[in-house]
Amino acid sequence: MAFIKGIFKKKKQITSHFPKPSSQVMDDLKHLSTNVQEGDALKNIEHIFGHDHDFVKREIIALEHIPATVLYLNSITDKDAISKEVMKPLTESKACHHSNESLKDYVLKKVLFHADVKTETELTKVVEGLIRGNTVLILNGLNDVFLINTYKTDKRSISQPDTEQVIRGSREGFIENLQSNTALIRARIPIPDLRVKSLKIGTMTQTNVVICYIDGVANPALVEDVEKRLNNIHVDRILDAGYIEQFIQDNPRSPFPQVKSTERPDVTVGNLLEGRVCILVDGSPFVLIVPATFAQFYQTSEDYNERFIMVSAVRIVRVVALLFSLIMPSLYVAILSYHPELIPTAFAVAITSGRAGVPFPAVVEVFLMEAAMEILREATVRMPKQVGGALSIVGVLVIGQAAVEAGFVSPITVVVIALTTIGSFATPAYNMAIGFRMMRFPLLIMTGLLGFYGLVLGLLLVNNHVLSLKSFGVPYFSPMAPLNFEGLKDTVIRAPLNWLLDRPEELHPVNKRRIRPNDLGPTNPLADEHVKREGGNKKK
Repeated sequence: MAFIKGIFKKKKQITSHFPKPSSQVMDDLKHLSTNVQEGDALKNIEHIFGHDHDFVKREIIALEHIPATVLYLNSITDKDAISKEVMKPLTESKACHHSNESLKDYVLKKVLFHADVKTETELTKVVEGLIRGNTVLILNGLNDVFLINTYKTDKRSISQPDTEQVIRGSREGFIENLQSNTALIRARIPIPDLRVKSLKIGTMTQTNVVICYIDGVANPALVEDVEKRLNNIHVDRILDAGYIEQFIQDNPRSPFPQVKSTERPDVTVGNLLEGRVCILVDGSPFVLIVPATFAQFYQTSEDYNERFIMVSAVRIVRVVALLFSLIMPSLYVAILSYHPELIPTAFAVAITSGRAGVPFPAVVEVFLMEAAMEILREATVRMPKQVGGALSIVGVLVIGQAAVEAGFVSPITVVVIALTTIGSFATPAYNMAIGFRMMRFPLLIMTGLLGFYGLVLGLLLVNNHVLSLKSFGVPYFSPMAPLNFEGLKDTVIRAPLNWLLDRPEELHPVNKRRIRPNDLGPTNPLADEHVKREGGNKKK
């Protein structure tokens, strides 16, 4: 018990005690000069980037008589924009015979056509801007350096994500470009209350991370907690949203995910409107949604596009498939090895005849088949698409049939494992499905040792662990535990949309009402009840 408690014990936040690494080049640059006018900026920049093959230095004559130098990295910049919006206006504009301050304003307001231009005097910021895709313009005799945002890289087109397929719904999915992902969210929430805060994480990668929430809906304490956890991340690299997820979750040792990830803009917008906070990471098509509850991982965006009766039936099927995939192998072992009297006589004879000649006990037989299925599943995922489909068919049909004919496993065991695997596919969230797939093995071992008692004990431990989890202070099993009848309308079943009056209570949103009383309509039986409740709250 102490070992199990140690595994699931909450990990202490120790990241803030680690020293923050820094770039050696930036440290050396600070020793050379702090400001541009204190040293030769062009010489220092050439010293850093002179050996890089994508570094370009272009010397021109600006404003008819001023020598100028244009610097950029051609691998991450838009060369057409540099030519048309930087070099062309500089070389074709008339001379300006004014002071340095007037010259800076003249170039900013009348010469450069680009929309995103700023000036810098600190050499470290100039170098940082250059590696961020900015074009550096140095005018002879001017202390300020111009930074023109000409960042551009190749990106894939917006398409439907492969991990979250729907029959009825949007066909748009996030890509690896942060600006495009932000635009997909803003297009669906065209209100000024949408807040988009940016910060950089990773001392080496300096990855852009964006926090999205709706002001006036999301709880300010939740937003503050998210920002605090992100600011406490001190690592050298953030290459994907998965890095962020592992640092900010409450219990990183739990097999169950406490942060929901999605590739769909409609899912992200729906959670924002409920009062949650979303985290976007540059270079990752996955958006993190916090806080996350257990019920979220068994819901899809398609659940809100269909009629509530059909959706409720589908959700019940998913829950049944979940329980089926979790306990079916252990239940089979418990009945076969410890409680065969529970099996009808005719069925027991069929199972006994099928197991004739099998050299392994039931628990070993099921364990080997489960391990083989996990290996086959992983191989199918990692293989190329042209080979993966054929491999899965060969593995299931040929290998399974050969194992039965060779006498290594019984036919009923193959059927049980096949049904268990199919049931695990009904879980929409891949990371949640992995957690339950891994839980089958300790349940199987406990059942093999103690029978039904081991299965019940294992389920109690899993249930106790799930009930103890929290995601950013929100109970993982809410609104079922603690019980909230209003929240139960959108868990295992989904009530009609006009019955979902309030946002999730466990999020403590600022604006709790999703539907106003006037929007319910005169024929809705909840309209009068809602008005009475509002009146009672006002009197209180």
